[in-house]
Parts: sequence; C-alpha cells; structure tokens
Amino acid sequence: MSSPLDADDATPLPRGSTTQTVEVQGLRGPEAALSAARLKWTRGPDAGATWPFKSDRAVIGTHQGADVVLHDKAVSRYHCELRLEADGLAVRDLGSRNGTRVNGVLIERAWLAAGDRLQVGESEAVVELSGDQVRVALHASDSFGPLVGGSLAMRTLFARLARAASSNATVLLTGESGTGKELAAEAIHLASPRATEPLVVVDCGAVPPSLLESELFGHEKGAFTGAATMREGAFELADKGTLFLDEIGELPLDLQPKLLRALEKREIKRVGGSAYQPVDLRVVAATHRDLRAEVNSGRFRADLFYRLAVVEVRVPALRERTDDLPVLVRTLLTRLGLIDQADAAPLLSEPLLSQLRAHPWPGNVRELRNYLEKAVALGEATPPSAPVPAAGVAPVTTLDYRAAKEEAIKAFEKPWLEALMARHEGNAAAAARSCGLDRAYLYRLLWRHGLK
Repeated sequence: MSSPLDADDATPLPRGSTTQTVEVQGLRGPEAALSAARLKWTRGPDAGATWPFKSDRAVIGTHQGADVVLHDKAVSRYHCELRLEADGLAVRDLGSRNGTRVNGVLIERAWLAAGDRLQVGESEAVVELSGDQVRVALHASDSFGPLVGGSLAMRTLFARLARAASSNATVLLTGESGTGKELAAEAIHLASPRATEPLVVVDCGAVPPSLLESELFGHEKGAFTGAATMREGAFELADKGTLFLDEIGELPLDLQPKLLRALEKREIKRVGGSAYQPVDLRVVAATHRDLRAEVNSGRFRADLFYRLAVVEVRVPALRERTDDLPVLVRTLLTRLGLIDQADAAPLLSEPLLSQLRAHPWPGNVRELRNYLEKAVALGEATPPSAPVPAAGVAPVTTLDYRAAKEEAIKAFEKPWLEALMARHEGNAAAAARSCGLDRAYLYRLLWRHGLK
C-alpha cells in the first residue's frame, strides 16, 4: 500500500518497493541502473494496454505531448507525473481537474509499490514489476560549474546539465525555490561553446509587468512616457551568449505570445519599433512553479511551455540529497569567506551534521546558506529552528478538491506571513533571509494578502 508523501513533510515516509539502484559502468561512463516498473491499464478507454518505463520520468495525460497519452476525457492534458527515483517510484498530481488517486486515496504525491492501483479520471492502472532496467547517466565528478554534490540525485543532474550544455537547445530548469537553479543556468553557460560571451539574467517575477516587455526586448526613444532614450533589451544584450529567464512562470499571459515568437524566430522588435531584428543566443529558463499545472489552469500557454522545455531538467530539493550536506556546508562556508573562523568548526562536526540531515529545509540550499552565515555571526552552532507555524486553518467550506485546496493555502499563508513579519518588525529583507524565500517572491505574497 502506498503512503501519501507531502513534498514539504519534515519526516520522509517509507518508500515504495518498485526500484533498486545499482551503479554500473556504461559505454559513455557511469550509469545508475534502476529496476523498472510498468503500468497495466485495467479500466477506462485504454484498458488492456501496458506501458513500460523507458526513462526515469513520464507524464500521463491526454495531450499529445504527454509520455503516456490516454483517451479518457476525464483526464487532464497533463494529469500526473511518474518519476523513477533511487528510493522508489513516485507519482505526483499536476493540478489535474479530477485529481489523482492511489488505491482510492486522493494524493498530491505518493510512493507506488507493486500491486498498487493508480487512478486518473475514469481510468485505472495496476503497477507491476517488469524485470527490466532503466539506465540513467551519471556525471563522473561530484561538481559541475559552481554546483557541488556527490549524491545520486546530483550526479544525475550534472550529467543532464553537461549534455544540455553541449547543444544549443532551450533548457527549462524546474525545482523549488532555493535549490540552485540560477547556479545551474550559470553551469550550463560556462560549459557551453558560448562561455566567453555574456550571460544575461532577467528575473521575470521581480520586474513590474508594465516594464517587462521593455526589459526583454528594449524600447525606442519616445515609445512611452519616460522613454527618453533608446534602450537595448536583454535579448540584444545576450546576443552570441546566453539569456537566463528566471521565474518564467510569473510571465504575464499577454506577453507570452511575444516571447514565443522570439524563441521560435530568434528575432525581436523593440517596444515602439517597426522592424524585427535577428538575435543569436541560447535561452535557459527557470521556475519554481509546475508549468504543466499552469497550462492545465490556463495561466500558461501550452505552446510556450513546449518551446521552453526542449530540454527539461529538475533540480532536486535539499531534503532529497542530504548526503551532500558535509560538502555543501564546507563549500558554502568557503564561498562566504567563513571557513577559517573559529565559530565555523562546530558546523562541520558529525553530531550537528546529523541534526542538519533531519531538518526539512523548506528553503533548500538558500536556507542552509543563511543558517550558516547566521550561525557563524552569532557563534551559535545550534540546529536550525522550525518554520513559523500558522495561527490556524479555517474550516473548509467546499468539497470541491481544487477550491478546498485554495482555501487551505489562503488560510495558511496570511497568518504565517503576519507572524513572520511581526517577528522581524516589518523588515521584509530580513524576513526573506530567515525563512529562505526569495525577497521578490515574499513581496508578491505580501501584496497578494494585502500586507504590503
């Protein structure tokens, strides 16, 4: 029987029993050999079909871009994602209309074991062991550019980043806030043929929507009030190099067609301009949002998603790679210039590292960095404190799953933000540092709840 696993749970739940990982030497270098599973559809329009794993990740849905395409009208375009991991086979709902169930239980994320029943829409599949293996390339080194880590998750990431870097394909980096997506983009650039050219960064969530088009494409003199001179945009500035579009999930819907054209045609037109001009650049985008769920909800264009996700790479959360904590702590202390200070030594002790492994790290590597900096500054090598608790959750007033979920999130966020800001006396920058959130994202949350 599978156990639901909330992505933000502090205590990992038992894994499924469908996979076993063995490191082997392949023709192109080290590989992880994962014991694979398959899905046998027992109910629905596709009953009788069997789908075997051919890679470590697959999306189930009705869209032709899904890996497992179903003909069930009750299934969303991108309904759920299966991921073959070192610890087992995980399934995650992608904001589907009707939800994903395992053995009849509605889940957001769960581990699957042989014999479990996966239900999407009106369709049902049984998880079976296939006896086959899925091989995943591993990087030979425990670092790639500014990224470090010797865990299976990170060596898999490094191998994918290295392969992506050698091409000119657009890359979409996904993962939670604070996992190091910007460093991954930098690593791709440094390992690419464009390494000697500029790397230009645009944070789509930090630029006001009214100015974002000009930030990306530039503007002509007099294009709008305040445009006193001509200005080149990020696409032009990144010519011959790499453009990194951070938090691409925050891109306004009305600007998405213009970005799509720029990606497809590799040409841009400045705001107020009349002619298109070609650009030669490589684009890397990143988001903490699930863009497939955003497509399902109509907040993100499916065609733009496909143009961005030519190569899609997920950066793992820190709680998925706690074996990397010793090297991460040492590396971060070195980069902060704190490694030689007396108060840094206790942070490398095994007793404290064991306590750090037990922490959920909701802010990921960013939270770890902030914790280390604070610990050395105060001379207190104590375990990190738990996140600020919510004041309480309002009772659910609807049985509709998505509406009830939105109610719960709203009920949690506002009192959590109020408590956080009260603790830091209204200092948003200090509040963002303490909880591992990006400051721009914290500002958006405060604005959303009328607290700023």
